[in-house]
Amino acid sequence: MAVPRAAAVALLAVAVVVVVLAETQPAAAQHIVQEIDDPGAKRKTTTTTTPAPETTTDVPEYTGTTDKDDKKVPDPSFVDEIENVTAPAGRSIKLSCTVKDLGAYRVAWMHFEQSAILTVHTHVITRNPRISVSHDNLRTWFLHIRDVQKEDRGRYMCQINTANAKTQIGYLHVVVPPSISDTQSSSDVIVRENANVSLACAASGSPDPVVKWKRDDNSTINVNKTLAVTEWEGTRLEMSRISRVDMGDYLCIASNGVPPTVSKRIRVSVDFPPMLQIPHQLVGAPLGSTVTLECSTEAHPISLNYWTREKDMIHENSKFHADTQRAELPYKSHMTLTIRNVEQADYGTYKCVAKNPRGETDGVIRLYRVSTTPTTSPPPPPPTTDPIVETRDESSSSSSNNNNVLDSFRERDKGSKYLSSLNEINKSEHKSLDAGGKGPRQEWPPGRTSGCRTLLPFAWTLLIAAVLARVTAPL
Repeated sequence: MAVPRAAAVALLAVAVVVVVLAETQPAAAQHIVQEIDDPGAKRKTTTTTTPAPETTTDVPEYTGTTDKDDKKVPDPSFVDEIENVTAPAGRSIKLSCTVKDLGAYRVAWMHFEQSAILTVHTHVITRNPRISVSHDNLRTWFLHIRDVQKEDRGRYMCQINTANAKTQIGYLHVVVPPSISDTQSSSDVIVRENANVSLACAASGSPDPVVKWKRDDNSTINVNKTLAVTEWEGTRLEMSRISRVDMGDYLCIASNGVPPTVSKRIRVSVDFPPMLQIPHQLVGAPLGSTVTLECSTEAHPISLNYWTREKDMIHENSKFHADTQRAELPYKSHMTLTIRNVEQADYGTYKCVAKNPRGETDGVIRLYRVSTTPTTSPPPPPPTTDPIVETRDESSSSSSNNNNVLDSFRERDKGSKYLSSLNEINKSEHKSLDAGGKGPRQEWPPGRTSGCRTLLPFAWTLLIAAVLARVTAPL
């Protein structure tokens, strides 16, 4: 029986599928059953499949790379942090960056503030000759900077050139000792007395230095007439109405904790005309002696000092020796003139003269003659006619002898001639006072007559007793 053409094509296709499945999946091919009854009959096919493998979700996603043998390679990472470094200017420093699992990647150093690539791998990119790089052949990369400068300070990055670049930062702090600029600071100044003075001190360093002012001799700084300090802080020192006592050396001192501390000396000079001070304007000296005349001067600039006599300058010789000694203060000096073997012609007037560009002044000293023989005490003054003063003088000089005088009167006969003498003296004294003749008459102020009358008998009694004591004294 002839098979139709369409049925033959279908059978051929089924045979091909069976052959393919038999070669690739033999197990699956066993489950295929084909039943072909007759041409045009219904075809019945039964198939079975193996279950799919189970999937897991706890496996982490891998971000590394694979080599040609499909081996997984870990990404590089930093081991330690970059240590911050503080160094004084002029020193050499080293920054280290440690990386593990670097593989085929490269390490680079960069200066963050300057946005500059310094090194890549073992190559120096920057043109700065003070920078170099080294490798310990393991996993640490070193950045070397010689003679560090202030501009080298800042953040330094160690970077790995992965897809997303990995970076690490360390800080370099450069400290600079203080320095003072001579061109921007004050130099020595000369001013007139009572003028204002302004001193400047320009200091630099890292950290910024602190500037203080002191006087070289540790005396006080007179900022103004009401403020005096031993130390002044600031880059400028202002002094108003300066005087000669403010003359001297001033120190500008800069420090920032980084040795050494530096200073600058500024000399302040105050100009004024000469002034003289003479301790002894009268000097006595005997003949044949040696005497020294003295003058103290104050002047700035330092004055020209000399001695004159009768308008003639005194020159150095065997008779005269002139000398000038400088005092501790720069504007003071002491002048002396020594005169040897003083003669009569040497007595007279001498002048000490001081002269400077601001003015001239002189002082006069008189040399006079004195005797070397001892002198006695001067004689007592003549007695006065005032009875009260005379009574006070007599009582004060012979008060210790009054009792002896009275005792001598008691020992004598009361009816003797001495008593009559007292009466006569008393009468004669009263006559001389009342008559207004030869004897002096004392006029008393009004209102005091009664008091005088009370004192008068007592005074005359003492006077009579003194006279009798002199008359009766043995020869």
